[in-house]
Parts: sequence; structure tokens; C-alpha cells
Amino acid sequence: MSRSVPHLKSYYEISGLGRVMRLGLATRGNTSLDREDVTEAVRRGVNYLNWCGHPDGLRDAVRKLGSLRNRIFVAVQFFARTARAAERELSELMGELGTVYLDVVTYYYVEQEEEWEQIVSPGGAAEVLEKARNERTVRTIGLTSHQRDLAAKIAGSGRLDLLMVRYNAAHRGVEKSIFPLLDERRLPAVVFTCLRWGALLESTPEDPAEFSIPAAKDWYRFALAHRSVAVALMAPNGRRELEENLCILDDWQGFTAEEYGVLKAHGDRVRRHAGNFL
Repeated sequence: MSRSVPHLKSYYEISGLGRVMRLGLATRGNTSLDREDVTEAVRRGVNYLNWCGHPDGLRDAVRKLGSLRNRIFVAVQFFARTARAAERELSELMGELGTVYLDVVTYYYVEQEEEWEQIVSPGGAAEVLEKARNERTVRTIGLTSHQRDLAAKIAGSGRLDLLMVRYNAAHRGVEKSIFPLLDERRLPAVVFTCLRWGALLESTPEDPAEFSIPAAKDWYRFALAHRSVAVALMAPNGRRELEENLCILDDWQGFTAEEYGVLKAHGDRVRRHAGNFL
């Protein structure tokens, strides 16, 4: 990277959706955002909302979008594996959100190849979602998995429009195992767990003297600095954390090579001391 401070790309054009703000907002079921918090994020420019399926402020905000709905991309996690279950779940999701279409439906945590085979076999959930995509009640179909080899294989199947993967400074394996494939197939990556469940905001026994732990917004910037990342999802707990993250929207500043190196080095320390995942 250059010694000068580059500006990060603030929008990403996702086929089937449109121009998406690269800092997205998610809820997890164990975070607290009320409707006003989510509405404020939308007012500030956030237009990718990932709903976890629990009744919360994000759901309530989507219900009240009104004329803004066609400018906001609503993503949901999808658990059904069979066509019958998919029909029911899709109807329930749209009913809960008060919308007649969904922008992104993501097969959630497909961990075994047998699960994927069930999804795409006759009578599988893909029958329902792909029909809905043809009818534009579902705009795009995604998938998330902890299994990188499986995710890479599925990404190459031609059945997906995007892939959701974990990515942060402590766990960068997808840079080699997933991102090149997505770039080749022109599939966008939506990344989450950018703070490594908060571990990147903590010290480690190996931290250099005088080391200051970067703020949450810098770890989201780290994810956004990778050119393969379409959207980095934040999942703040409350208005204060949300406001801290939204500072990125006011100045899409990247890092110098030295700054980027400091973040990677802390990520490596966190990986050694906070445990591993793919």
C-alpha cells in the first residue's frame, strides 16, 4: 500500500441489487438497537440491513421504511433446507418485515456438503428461492458457511449471487482461499465478525509497550480496505457504538502501509491468544 492515506471505496455495485453502501448494519439477537437507531443509520446513508430473524429494532425500522424501501437492501438469514420449509419461512420473513420482496436471502450456515445437496436437490429449498428470484420477490441469493473449502465449492456452482464469510485482521485465511475465486466469478463478498467478537478491541500479552488498541471503526476500515469485500457488516450494541462506527461515513479514510501493518500485527497476536476459527 502507498505511504499516502488512500480513500476507501464507499459504494459497491452488486448485480441484481444496485449501488450498496459498503458499511452495512446487522443485528445478532444479542445486541440492542432500537428502531430510531436503525433509522438514524439509514438517514446517514447505510442502505444494507441484515436481519437476524429476531424481533428487534431493525425489523421495526424496515416495517416503517415506507417510500424509502426501494432504496434499502434488506438481507435475511434463511434456515430452510426443503422446499416446503422454504415456502413457509419465506412467507414468514416477508410478513415479519412488512415487505413484498427481499433483496438478499442467505442460506444460513451450510456446514455439510449433504446440506447443500439437499438444498439443490428436487424438493430442496433452492426450488423455492430460485423461483422467487425469477419472479423478483427475492432479488439475490447468498450463502454463509464456516467451512471454507465447502464455501468455495458452492461459490463455483453458479447457484449463488454472493457469499457471506467471516473476515477480520485476526483471521485472514479467506484472502487466499475464497476471495480470489469470488473475484474470478465476480461474486461479491459480504463479511462479518470484523471485530473477532470484540477480541480485536482487547490487549494481548505480546502487545508492544505504548501500544494503543485501535477503535472498532478501524477494524471495519481494515475489512473495507480489501478490494474483494463488497460490504462489511457492523453489529453495534447500542447507539454509542453505532455512532462510533458511523464516523466512517464522514471520512472514508484508509491506512498508510505502516498503519495497516500495525493492525495486521495486532490481529496476529489476537489469533495466537484468543483461539482460532476458519
